[in-house]
Amino acid sequence: MYPIATATVGSGGSTGVTFSSIPQNFTHLQIRYFVRGTNSGTNDFTYVQLNGDGGNNYARHHMQGDGSSVSSFGQTGSGIGAIWAAQVPFASTTSNVFGSGIIDILDYTNTNKNKTVRSIGGFDANGSGYANLSSGVWMNTSAITSILVSYPNYAQYTTVSLYGITTSSVTGA
Repeated sequence: MYPIATATVGSGGSTGVTFSSIPQNFTHLQIRYFVRGTNSGTNDFTYVQLNGDGGNNYARHHMQGDGSSVSSFGQTGSGIGAIWAAQVPFASTTSNVFGSGIIDILDYTNTNKNKTVRSIGGFDANGSGYANLSSGVWMNTSAITSILVSYPNYAQYTTVSLYGITTSSVTGA
């Protein structure tokens, strides 16, 4: 695993982090996130959009639990312009609580198949919170050259990092 880039949201907040000009010499990509929103409410999702494609070219599945109940669903077709990846705690969640997790993007350079994304994450808010597993597919065979990790209002100190994963042997590491 090799670090490619890291972005940390400053004091003004942000609606997203874009990684562009992604090197094409890895087998898979991994995003690690530490996120919080500034909206009121309890929580919402972070979205992953590939190569700037906001069209109806995604399908997604999601499972989540909050300690007392579980839910799951899947979506495809009209209005699905991104993959859901992570639960984001809102400003009204316990102070200074951030969500964290990992998003894997498999075989991102393979032009013979659609791209698969999977994620695991959640947050604890003093006995409440969420844990979630998500997966999605971008129905496009293009190599991934840019990734937008977005949300309406990320709070200061939100951090998103991109890593490259290789399956070849590495010497001298």
